[in-house]
Amino acid sequence: MTTRIDFLTLFPELCERVMGESILGRAAQKGILDVACHNIRPYTQNRQMQVDDAPFGGGMGMVLQAQPIYDCYQAVVAMHPAPPHLIYLSPQGKTLTQQRAYELSKLPRLVLLCGYYEGVDERVLEELQPEEISIGDYVLTGGELPALVLADVVCRMVPGVLADESCYTEESHFHGLLEYPQYSRPQVWRGRAVPEVLLSGHHANIARWRRRQSLLRTLKKRPELLCRADLSPEEKDWLATGGEGEPPPSLR
Repeated sequence: MTTRIDFLTLFPELCERVMGESILGRAAQKGILDVACHNIRPYTQNRQMQVDDAPFGGGMGMVLQAQPIYDCYQAVVAMHPAPPHLIYLSPQGKTLTQQRAYELSKLPRLVLLCGYYEGVDERVLEELQPEEISIGDYVLTGGELPALVLADVVCRMVPGVLADESCYTEESHFHGLLEYPQYSRPQVWRGRAVPEVLLSGHHANIARWRRRQSLLRTLKKRPELLCRADLSPEEKDWLATGGEGEPPPSLR
């Protein structure tokens, strides 16, 4: 099944360049992803091709008007038979998580609305009822970068984009923990050696070591994640010691 991603933006070339590169670009060439970038500006009804205006009530900046966004969305929806799920990239949305991205990767079609300036006219949000998603508690100059971040996070979990499901299921955040340390050649670099267990070829021992390191790394760097992670009672008891006590048998 091909996953369709539509961008509604004032800068379609930016989105096209990013989505056409590297892993996502190759996935599009294979027909796994179908990416289309649509300029909102041609859908305006004025001769000046103006898509923004000053906010009622005063204030700095400009607001994207409702009409060109609405007309662009309606035209884009008609271009493809898959049912669309509209997302507005907004600093007021719920923060993007790996779990939500995984859920979105199961949908056949996402339409990503990129805001700009001071945002968009509230009435088009009331009319279209998009899901609002933020990539963090900060404000950017436009919605293209957040939309591209969302698309990257989602698309890499679409079946066939990466070589195997384990490419993302063993990464940070997928199971609520940070990923274990990774090493590559050479075996020794500036006096620092690769942990012996990774050279042993003993897959069970490597898996236990990686789980233990994942727990310790999360405890050290992002302890707040542990309250949502799937942990055994023994792992919880061990982490309560700060990882200083004897680890449970499943981690030795």
